[in-house]
Amino acid sequence: MESTEPKVIVQRKARLRGLCLILFVGLVLCFWQLGSTGLVDETPPKFASAARGMSVTGDWLTPRANGIPRFDKPPLIYWFMGLVYSMPGQETWDPLGTWAARFPSAFSSLLVMLFLGDTVMRWPQKNEVFPRRTGIITALAFGLSPLVLIWSRIAVSDALLCSTLAISMILQWRCYVRPSGSSWVYAWIVLGFAVLTKGPVALVLMGMTLLMFALAQGEFSLLCNRLRPIPGLLITALISLPWYLLELVAEGQPFWDSFFGYHNFQRFTSVVNSHQEPWWFFGLILVIASLPFTPLLLQGIANAFLSLRYKAENINLKREDSLLIFAACWLICVFLLFTCAGTKLPSYWLPATPAAAILIGYAESSSRKNETKTFFLFAWIASICLLILIASLMWSSLIWERVGFLEQINDPEIPGFGQEIISSGILIRAAICFTVSSCFGVILFLRPKPGQLLALQGPLVFFNLLFLLPMFGIVDRLRQLPLRQASALLVSAQKPGEALIMVGINKPSVHFYTEQVVLYEGNTPRNLVNLTDRLGFEKRQGWSGELIEKRNLFDFLLGRERANTTALMLIDKKTSELRHWSDLRPDVLGEFGIYRVWRIDRRRLESRANQLINDGHKPNWRLPKPERF
Repeated sequence: MESTEPKVIVQRKARLRGLCLILFVGLVLCFWQLGSTGLVDETPPKFASAARGMSVTGDWLTPRANGIPRFDKPPLIYWFMGLVYSMPGQETWDPLGTWAARFPSAFSSLLVMLFLGDTVMRWPQKNEVFPRRTGIITALAFGLSPLVLIWSRIAVSDALLCSTLAISMILQWRCYVRPSGSSWVYAWIVLGFAVLTKGPVALVLMGMTLLMFALAQGEFSLLCNRLRPIPGLLITALISLPWYLLELVAEGQPFWDSFFGYHNFQRFTSVVNSHQEPWWFFGLILVIASLPFTPLLLQGIANAFLSLRYKAENINLKREDSLLIFAACWLICVFLLFTCAGTKLPSYWLPATPAAAILIGYAESSSRKNETKTFFLFAWIASICLLILIASLMWSSLIWERVGFLEQINDPEIPGFGQEIISSGILIRAAICFTVSSCFGVILFLRPKPGQLLALQGPLVFFNLLFLLPMFGIVDRLRQLPLRQASALLVSAQKPGEALIMVGINKPSVHFYTEQVVLYEGNTPRNLVNLTDRLGFEKRQGWSGELIEKRNLFDFLLGRERANTTALMLIDKKTSELRHWSDLRPDVLGEFGIYRVWRIDRRRLESRANQLINDGHKPNWRLPKPERF
């Protein structure tokens, strides 16, 4: 008794130290300068607007953005954001409103890092003699994934789905290898949260992974006995179904058609919003999402198949040694499901990144096996070559300015981006980080050490601080700051009853920053006709269109008649030069980058619309749009 107790204490202290290190690095990666920049159009402001609206109105059932229901995602992400928006003094310590919107994503990624590290340290796999180092490597392999670095700071639901699904998956595996009491319940509870984050896709991925893992292990009945899927699914349903039923009762057919019909069934079976990609798209994303350690990911996948070969040859493997097989099944199922989907987006790969991190974390154990040592050396050399290649590209920025390479980046929404990147010096900082990592890689190739991948990961943490975050700041200053300035002018210049309009480029952040309903239209003649008709007839929560002629004496005496004959318009430079818009003879109130703030006379707008209607441009804004309602 006395001889074993001190060992248990040391193990717990070692694991705690490892988790503290993961926590520190995770806070740096996910939370450093989290609210220092504005929300990036196009999708994040819609999430943030709906969440803030819940905290303001107290309606926590139906997410609404810009005065209309937002049915594309279930409510958990909105609830999470809304709770942060409801914190006392939020507008004071979060003036841009972005920390509150991004907190769920950052917290989700940090939680996955801790959970991965804890699992690997508690259940070291076969031939693994340094579990604490492997746990830290695995957590960093996840946190340093290019996809995770970006989506941890974006106010959307993908990181939260990744977190809830990953924790549920790992809890299922833990229960399989070491069942105890009611431990099986927790995995199904967290799965319920995943279904509340992004819908039935979480159930599909979980079911596919468990089925493939059960077949790989040859223990289908044992897995069912330990995980108890029937009562587990009932628990998941009790957590997730009430909101779906209440929303269906409250909103009826539009909710059913939009959420289940458009955002789930139609997205899987066909291409929506022009997100069409080739069948090999997620093969490319698999490579990019694990850079620069993709060769080690491939080595980890090979290790998982090697474990399957051991089982086929009846070589004794404990259930605790099945984490690599489980991670490979998990990654393959994500790949298969979304490769079969009609609509493909890079963010769909995010649920596979925890599995990829596990496979990368255990790749180094191959160096301790004679039969795979050579393959590990090839993977290590390939990773070093990738680091050197990236470092070389960064160092070549010293000549980019001379040849005008970055000046060819001609995006009107980010004017002068190439020149700003060069003059800021962040490319040189990135080059130094990758060079240091490359040097460590070469040294450790010549003189291998346990946990050597940590030496390559360390400089990449500084890459995030010295390159990625400053680049976000440059993009925000060039792309989003003009929109915040224009939004501030719209609010300060607005007269009672004036509608807010944005024409040309659609930027939902204008609605978020003005905190008012904004009517968005394109730049064609039909869009002008639509806009005129909407100003007279459209109804939204918190806003109602009104015809100019319909005024009473009371409104006239209060001066509302004059205000309602005008509207404030935010228009981009290219659109403002089109004849059917420039002929409106607006009052220009301000210019911010490529954007102009106009005050337009609605009578002149209606006159122009009537001319366009006579030319055959009929309004079509009343036609149903599944992504909108």
